Amino acid sequence: MSRWFAVVPLVVLVALSALFIGWSLKRDPAVKPEALVGQTVPETVLPILTGTEAGPGHVDLKTAGVGRPMLINVFASWCAPCRVEHPKLMALKERGVAVVGVAWKDDPVATRAFLDELGNPFSMVLVDREGRAGLDLGITGAPETFAVDAQGRVVAKFAGPLLEDAEIERLVAAMQAPARPLPTATSR
Repeated sequence: MSRWFAVVPLVVLVALSALFIGWSLKRDPAVKPEALVGQTVPETVLPILTGTEAGPGHVDLKTAGVGRPMLINVFASWCAPCRVEHPKLMALKERGVAVVGVAWKDDPVATRAFLDELGNPFSMVLVDREGRAGLDLGITGAPETFAVDAQGRVVAKFAGPLLEDAEIERLVAAMQAPARPLPTATSR
């Protein structure tokens, strides 16, 4: 009887492994969930990067755009693809596009060194040292970029480094598109 108790956990583990393998074979890794698209930016209060310190000021990510369209770019100093996309972010700054940076799971000293070395394309840098905003935004890793309209609603998302001009233009156009009119009742 005691042998069966030793075998039961092994049988359960094999069954769970089979379920996981079956799920992963059916899942298309090229399809990434568009987390938050169509929803408002989550209320996540983060400290502002001031010099090499987090704070003393804090801003709610939802209101960081101050009623204007913005891109939210989740990045980190340790992220190699973030270095690769950096010149594209600098070009967006030159065009006057507001980009709010979220330094995800990064040390503020390392973030400041990264920005000092490559330039600061952000209108504001928020420090997400514990990764809380990353969880709230539903990111899968850095970099990820969210296009947010003037009402604070996420209208488009891109996971990965922004390298293609067409993808950048899609995000910029999405955040600046006018809001759709509210449906009105029609009389017949």
